[in-house]
Amino acid sequence: MSAAATWPALVLAAGLGSRLAPLSALRAKPALPVAGTALIIRILKRLRAAGITRVVINLHHLADTITAVVGDGRALDLDVRYSWETTPLGSGGGPARALPLLAADRFFIVNGDTLSDVDLAELSRAHVASGAAATMTVAPADLDKYNALLADADGRLLGSVMRGTPLDTLPPGARPWHYVGVQAVDAAAFAGVARDRDSDVIRGVYADLVRRTPGAIRVYPSDAAFHDIGTPGDYLTTALRFTADGDGPADIGRDCRLSPTATLRDTILWDRVTIADNAVLERCIVTDDVVIGAGARYRDVVITTGGITSL
Repeated sequence: MSAAATWPALVLAAGLGSRLAPLSALRAKPALPVAGTALIIRILKRLRAAGITRVVINLHHLADTITAVVGDGRALDLDVRYSWETTPLGSGGGPARALPLLAADRFFIVNGDTLSDVDLAELSRAHVASGAAATMTVAPADLDKYNALLADADGRLLGSVMRGTPLDTLPPGARPWHYVGVQAVDAAAFAGVARDRDSDVIRGVYADLVRRTPGAIRVYPSDAAFHDIGTPGDYLTTALRFTADGDGPADIGRDCRLSPTATLRDTILWDRVTIADNAVLERCIVTDDVVIGAGARYRDVVITTGGITSL
């Protein structure tokens, strides 16, 4: 049995998902359907396939939309427990609060808004071998589009760098990396972190560790596939990619009523959607209880009962 199979995992699912508005006002981001299956269920299935049996999920925003699909985890052959946050505790305070439930010296932290097929067994071996307090899985970063982590040639985390920073201004030997949402950590990394106060793991917890002990945090380059669900556009792209790959049915939720003369192309329907005769929807996200009238035509929009928003 690999070390990965004996470690628990913490899935971070407490965030507000502000960039995903207006969808995040209706369901927590991990509860969004991706090709017929909630994102959180896809994440949990991948953890179970890696041999993990214990998972803690931290919750705050629209927590009931997550617990309703996960329950106690038995349907997935998992022992799932929840770390409740009355106020959001961030990427630093969240793990610190969950430590008693994890009850382990080492564990994985997995973002609840990213799908990745990182090899957890390989990650765990690299983490133990390096002696780092945390090992973050990364891919090459595009500084024209994203903020990034900054690491030296030996993979030691130096800090973070803002989007748009010219490469020729980086320290000699330093390289930008994109964090793909999976890391292996020692519980000791969060010793002393407040369990009732919001804190940031990169600019707070890990920055303090690196100042005290250079090399305490390392990056783990990986060519694993990963899919981001950060914005409505990202969400639609990811869901359609999984549908095209044959990894689930088209995104049509429960109790939808579709006219046989309606046309849907690259469109996601949540639950109880009604689409009348001759309506045409292309690259749309239609949320719960929306009624699309006869002959309506929409493209590249999110449609909720409260209005229409461009992707």
